[in-house]
Amino acid sequence: MVNKVHLVTYADRLGKGDVSTLYSRLRKSFPGLFAGIHLLPFYYPIDGADAGYDPIDNRVVDKRIGDWQAIKSMASEYELMADIIVNHISNASLEFQDVLQKGESSEYFDLFVTKDKVFGENAKAEDLAKIFRPRPSPPFTTYDFKSGESKEFWTTFSQDQIDIDVQSKLGISYLESILNVFADNGIKSIRLDAVGYAIKIAGTSCFMLAETFEFIDKVVAMAHQKGIEVLTEIHSHYQTQIDIAKHTDRVYDFALPPLLLYSIEKGDLMPFVKWLEIRPENCVTVLDTHDGIGVMDLASSDHLPGLLSDSEIDFLIESIHKNTKGNSRKATGEQASNLDIYQVNSTYYDALARDENKYLLARAIQFFCPGIPQVYYVGWLGLENDMALLSENKVGRDINRSYVAWDEVEQYAQSSMVRKFNKLIRFRNENPAFNGVFSFKNTGAHQLEMTWVNGEDEAILSFDLAKSEWAIVTRNKGSEKRLSL
Repeated sequence: MVNKVHLVTYADRLGKGDVSTLYSRLRKSFPGLFAGIHLLPFYYPIDGADAGYDPIDNRVVDKRIGDWQAIKSMASEYELMADIIVNHISNASLEFQDVLQKGESSEYFDLFVTKDKVFGENAKAEDLAKIFRPRPSPPFTTYDFKSGESKEFWTTFSQDQIDIDVQSKLGISYLESILNVFADNGIKSIRLDAVGYAIKIAGTSCFMLAETFEFIDKVVAMAHQKGIEVLTEIHSHYQTQIDIAKHTDRVYDFALPPLLLYSIEKGDLMPFVKWLEIRPENCVTVLDTHDGIGVMDLASSDHLPGLLSDSEIDFLIESIHKNTKGNSRKATGEQASNLDIYQVNSTYYDALARDENKYLLARAIQFFCPGIPQVYYVGWLGLENDMALLSENKVGRDINRSYVAWDEVEQYAQSSMVRKFNKLIRFRNENPAFNGVFSFKNTGAHQLEMTWVNGEDEAILSFDLAKSEWAIVTRNKGSEKRLSL
């Protein structure tokens, strides 16, 4: 991935259009602002049970928003990332529908994970209890075959998303066919979605096992053969992120978003400083994504201490609810369907009470952290929590997945915050210091300096959380200049 700022967006939600419209409008209105685009699921259908993450076919573009030629055209100018949903496929897929018709005689039966394939005919209660659950729903769904027989299929995320047996020949062949289509159409990077749940072994948590790392190695090797880089998506204990980084091109720094919220609201730098000392450098940095704000990435796990204590996490969660005036609480928990239990749903700007200075400081820190920065379209435009969409769909994460027309985009782009943010993005893109060496130092109880040096070019971010003050200074050949937003 090129070391500049990348945009994360849906083709149909930013601009309420299609892939070609998104491409042309970004080129015309915001030339050079983003070096790459992570185009969130554009597969058929984009409006399934999980906003594109339950594809009927991961290899088919939903014709309502374009085709592969439109994707290829966008890839000619922007470095494109696309999701490969390795864990599951829609129950409406051709393959699963064939299984429902023909049962175990279907040529696709081995593509899917059944309960008995993992646990045998008599699953032990204690083994089932060990399964790690990201959702409050059970991990299995019973489906009836046309013959009248039935089978329990593994459904990690919802009854509409049938888990793939990625250890079978059919599973590997299916994933490789997706990579082939991506490579043929200019996709440069893939995001491995929900890969932590891909391997199931009886008697374990069925989450991030040693065998999962082996599977990641296999997918990375397959992708590299086709000239594709891999970003691995895992919400887990921070040590897992450190371990994964050794097996993939990029790993998300999912600890960063909640850590910055905590540090800025509490005025406590120590957890963030600790993370700076140990975090991997081959990160993709984000503050917001199409999902919620992670919590488990900071928490203790299996007797391993977390980056924050339980009481500090409680403070973090309650501060988000307070800053959003309770709207995030309405989108978080079992009352909001299709929700991960370890995330708080809110826009990042609202999570900081729409404080422009604090928000831009958080973005500056993100841009100075080692890694490739991504900016989610909602955070880019400073959109508010979408209570209307939440009320309409009753899906918690939709609070942070607004539909915004292009005339509205142009209006938001004129706001004070977005104009300053765009200037910060261009600074991150253009300053050569960010291709050099990173260092940081504490200059006080609430103060930190983050520095990049590349030859005669320097970029320094200094901030004081107690005073909510911050500044960026650049140096070149003895000349010093303060960045003015």
